[in-house]
Amino acid sequence: MLDSLYIAATGMQAQQLNVDTISNNLANVNTTGYKRGRVSFQDLLYREVIRTSPLLGAEAAARFGAGVGATDTTKSFADGDLRKTDGLLDVAIRGAGFFEVQLPDGSRAFTRAGALQVNKDNVLTTGDGLVVMPMLQLPAEATGITVDSTGHVTAAVPGDTNAVDVGQFELARFVNAAGLAALGANLYSATDKSGEPLSGKPGEPGFGTLTQGFLEASNVKLVDELIGLVIAQRGFEVNAKAAQAADELLSLINNLRR
Repeated sequence: MLDSLYIAATGMQAQQLNVDTISNNLANVNTTGYKRGRVSFQDLLYREVIRTSPLLGAEAAARFGAGVGATDTTKSFADGDLRKTDGLLDVAIRGAGFFEVQLPDGSRAFTRAGALQVNKDNVLTTGDGLVVMPMLQLPAEATGITVDSTGHVTAAVPGDTNAVDVGQFELARFVNAAGLAALGANLYSATDKSGEPLSGKPGEPGFGTLTQGFLEASNVKLVDELIGLVIAQRGFEVNAKAAQAADELLSLINNLRR
């Protein structure tokens, strides 16, 4: 009977993790470029138990499970809807790919959030000031910027009828994007599961294109998350009921009189 208590506890723990993940998704429903998290479950190791029947006098072997465990919490990198902003420095990725940015310690990270800014050196950065790689520096006197679908960046300069070529965005993609490690602030880092990043130009085979004046919205679907929340809540409740039933049976056994 103690097995029942343990199994029910694993069920409650798994559903609690599920609720935590769904809550985080709902909290980030309006976060630019956010990718919904999801929890994967699997049944735990089975063991063989040999029991003797007091009525038949024979031994019977049976395999019993040990409950449920969460194997991993991964991200779904399905595209979010594009939201029109008309911002010259707002750039959305349509399709596969990430912007590569340089962290303060010199390492690199990857993001889908394209709300860009210009720092004091006129270099394109993320909203948190991380430099987008390869580095793109605008002319100091630039009055406008244009980004085409293949990532070419040009700037309008007073007194010059021809746009100044600034450079071109590059994108990174992964064999298994779901294996990326979430760092927070819409940043991800490569892991053994994701593999090393593959670099390319927007529009090349396997890479998405860029759309200026738009931002990618979160790919969280409120209806799906709310349904999942109700299912997780009910799952927690029934596991709690199973634990309560096992506890009551143990109490009955302990109170037996000869």
